[in-house]
Amino acid sequence: MPHPYVLLSAAVSLDGFLDDTGPERLLLSGAADFDRVDEVRASSDAILVGAGTLRTDNPRLLVNSAERRAARVAAGRSEYPLKVTVSGSGDLDPGAQFWHTGGEKVVYTTDKGAERLRGLRALGLDADVVPVGTEVDWRAVLEHLHDVRGVRRLMVEGGGRVHTQLMREGLADELQLAVAPLFVGEADAPRLFGPGPYPLGRMRMVETRAVGDVVLIRYVPTAPGVGRLASAADRHWLGVACELAALCPVSETAFSVGAVVVAADGSELARGYSREGGDSVVHAEEAALAKVDAGDPRLSSATVYSSLEPCARRASRPLPCARLILDAGVRRVVTAWREPDTFVAGADGSGVLEGAGAYVVVLPEYEERAVAPNRHLVG
Repeated sequence: MPHPYVLLSAAVSLDGFLDDTGPERLLLSGAADFDRVDEVRASSDAILVGAGTLRTDNPRLLVNSAERRAARVAAGRSEYPLKVTVSGSGDLDPGAQFWHTGGEKVVYTTDKGAERLRGLRALGLDADVVPVGTEVDWRAVLEHLHDVRGVRRLMVEGGGRVHTQLMREGLADELQLAVAPLFVGEADAPRLFGPGPYPLGRMRMVETRAVGDVVLIRYVPTAPGVGRLASAADRHWLGVACELAALCPVSETAFSVGAVVVAADGSELARGYSREGGDSVVHAEEAALAKVDAGDPRLSSATVYSSLEPCARRASRPLPCARLILDAGVRRVVTAWREPDTFVAGADGSGVLEGAGAYVVVLPEYEERAVAPNRHLVG
């Protein structure tokens, strides 16, 4: 299911702490970075913090700039982004600033927590309480924000437990770190990320710049998801495949498709697109796989990203792309668009792949991008 773009935002010390152990919050950022954060808030549809952050920091989560609020209203948006918190227990302070400032609020909780939060309205606190099961399910939270609340860009401001959970589940699309020029050095102080298994691979740095006396570093993940669970990196790589489809020479008798082969650690093995290199019948997946050594051990845990479902039948070559993928040892495919009956009736590349034990993940939110270079073929 579609998710919002999830941006994790945090300020940390040089030794990776969010705060010290003192009674007052440690201010890691300066005025310039606070203004940058305000700009990011203004560009977001919603801002999320965990219940622990509500208790310890008591944030307002507002856009402070009157000019930015006015620009949101002029663009047809609410003055303030939706404010979101997540609490499994439902143990939230009704006196917190979260409730009494800004615009709309929503709380995601467990079925048990929802019982506890029924008293919010009795206290005059107007918030939407959404139970997501016996435990907090982050995928259900993100799907509800996207499908019901219309959130397309979600800013997550903490705390460390929330950041850890979203990163470990492969649900973060971007990490923005403001690194402050100081050390905390206290073993019991809160860190940005806790221990546990994280997605494999190095993240990709997309920006670094000085903001006052702190350094902003922006990273995006690269490691594919596992099985049928889609990760933020899956969305990134499928976007790359859709961009490659736009490079295809136009044809009246074949689709324009892009494909990328990515190892489990997030490293790109190869990419290709239909009719690449002047070969009028080569398919995208075929072009990409041809660039990888057939004996490369990384193929068995790799993911193929294709803007169109790999073909199950073709007349131009002996083997269809679904078979080429399986023969290469790949057992995970992410695609945006099921093959229509334009050229082959009843095409079912996904069925061929899944019948051989491969996982097929379809991200329909990318379908329009995949269809765009083929609009002349499908109307």
